[in-house]
Amino acid sequence: MSADHQEPTGPRGRALSVALVLVLLVLGGLVVGSSQMTARAAREVAVATRLSDAYTHAVSAAAAEQSRAHTYRLEPVPAARASFDAAADDLVRALAAAARAGGAPDRESAAQILFVHEDYLAAADRLFAAIEAGDGALALAIETDEAGPLSAQLGAMVGAAATVHLRNAQVQLRQLERSEGVDGALTPIVFLVGLVLAAALAYVSRGDRRALEVARERALHASRHDLLTGLPNRAFLAERCAADLLAARVTGLPVALLLIDIDRFKEINDTFGHHYGDQLLAQVGPRLRAALRDGETIARLGGDEFAVLLPAVGDLAAAVFVAGRLRSALEQPFQVDGVALDVEASVGVVLSGLHGDDATTLLRRVDIAMYVAKTQSLGVFVYTCAVDGHSPQRLALFGDLRRALDLGELELHYQPQISTATGALVGVEALVRWQHPARGLVFPDEFIPMAEHTGVIGPLTRYVLGAALAQARRWLDARQALLVSVNLSARNLLDESLPGQVADLLAVHGVPAELLQLEVTESAIMIEPARAQRVLTALAGLGVRLSIDDFGAGYTSLSQLKTLPVSELKIDRSFVLTMATSPSDALIVRSIVDLGHNLGLSIVAEGVETAAALATLTGFGCDTAQGYLLSRPVPAGAFDLWRAERQLLPTQASPASARSRLGRPARLG
Repeated sequence: MSADHQEPTGPRGRALSVALVLVLLVLGGLVVGSSQMTARAAREVAVATRLSDAYTHAVSAAAAEQSRAHTYRLEPVPAARASFDAAADDLVRALAAAARAGGAPDRESAAQILFVHEDYLAAADRLFAAIEAGDGALALAIETDEAGPLSAQLGAMVGAAATVHLRNAQVQLRQLERSEGVDGALTPIVFLVGLVLAAALAYVSRGDRRALEVARERALHASRHDLLTGLPNRAFLAERCAADLLAARVTGLPVALLLIDIDRFKEINDTFGHHYGDQLLAQVGPRLRAALRDGETIARLGGDEFAVLLPAVGDLAAAVFVAGRLRSALEQPFQVDGVALDVEASVGVVLSGLHGDDATTLLRRVDIAMYVAKTQSLGVFVYTCAVDGHSPQRLALFGDLRRALDLGELELHYQPQISTATGALVGVEALVRWQHPARGLVFPDEFIPMAEHTGVIGPLTRYVLGAALAQARRWLDARQALLVSVNLSARNLLDESLPGQVADLLAVHGVPAELLQLEVTESAIMIEPARAQRVLTALAGLGVRLSIDDFGAGYTSLSQLKTLPVSELKIDRSFVLTMATSPSDALIVRSIVDLGHNLGLSIVAEGVETAAALATLTGFGCDTAQGYLLSRPVPAGAFDLWRAERQLLPTQASPASARSRLGRPARLG
């Protein structure tokens, strides 16, 4: 009986065993195939993500390059050109990374973009050269016909490539998700076949899900964060800024945005290499984060620029305070591979409501504020419309200033400088004035900073020098030779062609170099001391006299002062005006007089408005006085009348009588 049962059971058992084996083989094959498909999809996701990251970085670099090119067109200075070159290098590195990450088509695409980029750089070089030469027509032609179209083509190519690879990364992620779906469908069947197979499939499935989650999180993180520092990027910052601005409309508390730029970062890269620069940037984020509160966002926008978003900051003063705290946080040296790197930072500040109500406007204006802080060595600067080249009023005034220079509408006023010992006229300071045909008198404080920030300061300085030397020539022809002082801008001291221009103007007007004195401020010398020293030395070599204006209000060191080829110090008017009420200011004035004389320099006091101040300065031994007590700045004709009137007065030799005569109110003052 048992034999009768065993015979049929054996074949059925064998059939079931074979069926089970076949099922296991099929299921095993499905599992293996699904796993391989998932692994392949994961590899393709990794490659697609790297390519997407590289082209996303390229898009950011291309945008930065265009922004720096625009900045250079407004302000053609070495710092702006260095920022443009750094952005261009960043774009090249991003494209090289894309070529390494992809296959032959990606290498060909990167090569095509680099070819267009090389054409754009060549066009940009010609554009910058035209701007520096002051050839506006040529600059406009190059911008319209070459640089602009190439820049647009470059942006389109990089953007298109980034879009393609982002979409490809998304496609690969979807394929990986589909692989996970197949794995999930097989799991219940495997459990029915056997616990071991079910456990194995569950393990594989869990691993695939973890890989998918990691890949998804990595792709999302990479699209919103900086690769080097791990900080949020510009896209993340814009989203957070928009959210904080929306909340500010409800709470009524404004949002502040700070833009931080590491000063002279290019010097670190050039001296130590990009490896040191990258490690330094990676340390900046944690240093800044330690100085911020919870809820305040720090982001890296590219290069050496970091942004800080302060929600519900309270007011502008609080934002400026935080900016100062962040600068202080960076003062401690950074240790990079055993090298201590000292850095400083320039910070731009904007406040919602006051400077804009949307993220785009605030980002644009904080960039302008940071650039002013950097170029003028101010540390922290709050945005104002006066420095914004995009302001319609400012653009209109800028165009009017160019036309005023071309039409010779600016004129010089002259303020006399008198010897305190003899009362004799020893020189004049030439001061530019602009009588605008529609706006009336435009004060120098309004148009000279604009000229400095837009590149017009060079033509304006040549205009003033030419007009001053032409007047000096007229006085020479009338046998009334007089030393004429002209102020130089900080931007002029960065222009190493200035000495040649001065020499040409002296020759054109036939004025001896010793009748021209150029005045520079302490702060102007400190922007780039080495270059300023070269320019001043070359000017002194022409025979031109040099004076340090507003002395005492800046930061010139004594060791530097004794090496500068200057012959005169002008005491800052703020000390002279308060000598009578502030003993400390009077002591400062006396100390400057003694210091200057010990260094063999003559001393001029400006801002002399009372006879008592003149008497005090004379007692201190100050050589020369200048101020409203003697005369306000007046046109050349009025100055000649004032001079003639003084010559009719009896000659007095003693200092006391000279003080009496100088104390008499000037008729034209």
